[in-house]
Amino acid sequence: MARARGPKYRVPFRRRREGKTDYRKRLALVKSGKTRMVFRRSNRGVVVQFVDFDPKGDITRLTVTSKHLTKMGWPSKRNKWTAYLVGFVAGKRAKEKGISEFVFDMGLYKASKGCIAFAALKGALDAGLHTNYDKSVLPDVEPPAELKEKFESVIKGE
Repeated sequence: MARARGPKYRVPFRRRREGKTDYRKRLALVKSGKTRMVFRRSNRGVVVQFVDFDPKGDITRLTVTSKHLTKMGWPSKRNKWTAYLVGFVAGKRAKEKGISEFVFDMGLYKASKGCIAFAALKGALDAGLHTNYDKSVLPDVEPPAELKEKFESVIKGE
């Protein structure tokens, strides 16, 4: 009889088992060598981070959430206009920190044309940052007239 040569089932990494990380996608993004613009969506808001890879652990260079917009007077919600402004403010602050080019990281979020993730991407692009993207996926982000008049300074990035 032949000896057993090990288990037939290989247990995946913990974060993969929990459904939090797609390691193939992450490896492709990290191989680019550029700063990642990480977009995350929660039940109550939007988070945009600029993250650099380090073998000891990722280094977060900048974080902007929809809660930051509350301090500026914008109602903190989870919609396209808020995502656009979070991306815009993050893009302005990233330019101040010397970031000019990035790779867009949506994580496990499913992409669809015009979704709030692409609204955040459009905000960062309008702030003056550069990345490769398909123009057809970007939404037409125009805040409602009453909000646009009330929050003109936030929209202009002042």
